[in-house]
Amino acid sequence: MERLRGRAQPQRRLRVCDDERLRRRVEEAESVDSRARLIAEASPEDEQAAQRAADAAAALETARTTLDDASDFLTFLGLPRPVLEELVARHPPTEQQASEGAVFNPNTFPAALISAASFDGMSVEEADELLSTWSAPDAGLLWEAAWSVQQESRVDLGKG
Repeated sequence: MERLRGRAQPQRRLRVCDDERLRRRVEEAESVDSRARLIAEASPEDEQAAQRAADAAAALETARTTLDDASDFLTFLGLPRPVLEELVARHPPTEQQASEGAVFNPNTFPAALISAASFDGMSVEEADELLSTWSAPDAGLLWEAAWSVQQESRVDLGKG
C-alpha cells in the first residue's frame, strides 16, 4: 500500500514555441536520424554508415536542445478524483448545455481546470486570458494538455 499511496501524479507537458523554423529543423533531423539508423542497422559492417548514424543522432540532439532552449513549457498534473469531481460540480452546465449532453459548463470549466492542474501556478484569470487570446488550435492544445492528463490511466487488467 505504501508504494501505491506514493505514486506520482501523471503529468503532461505542453511546449510553446513560436519559431516554426526550429520545429521543422527537429522534424528534419528526426527523419535523417531514422534513415541513417536503418541503413546502419542493415549494414553493421559499414563503418561509414555507422558514422553517418552517429552524426545524425548528434545533429538531432543539438536540434532538440536548441528547440528546448527556445521553448516555454507548461506542465499539467492529474488531479485526485475527488478534486476533479468537485471542480466539475462547481461548473455545472446550463440547462441548454446539459440537454446537449454536457457534463460541465464549457464556458467556465476549461480555465478552472487548466488553473487547478497547472504545475506552474497559472491562475484562472491567466488561463482564461490564454484561452481567449490564443488561436483556436493553440487554445485547443492548452485545454487538451490539462484535460487529457485527467484521463490518463497507468494501470491495466493484464492478460489474464
